[in-house]
Amino acid sequence: MVKLRLKRCGRKQRAVYRIVAIDGRSRREGKDLCKMGFYDPINSQTDFNIPAILYFLEKGAQPTGTLFDIFKRAGIFYKFRKKFN
Repeated sequence: MVKLRLKRCGRKQRAVYRIVAIDGRSRREGKDLCKMGFYDPINSQTDFNIPAILYFLEKGAQPTGTLFDIFKRAGIFYKFRKKFN
């Protein structure tokens, strides 16, 4: 199963995360299928590749809990729902 999850980057005490599609059985820093965005929790910055995210969501990829909240705040699921109506 493909999961959409956060991959940790950055230095100590200054974490930034990449939003990636990855096999659900692999570890957090494992080989990713596609890089789809960026999330900085300290500065509250996000950057998304929306077509790639929508592609993986329609193929059945499951976002993790934290990523689900980030997508909900950004309105990604509204665009996902609108695409199918």
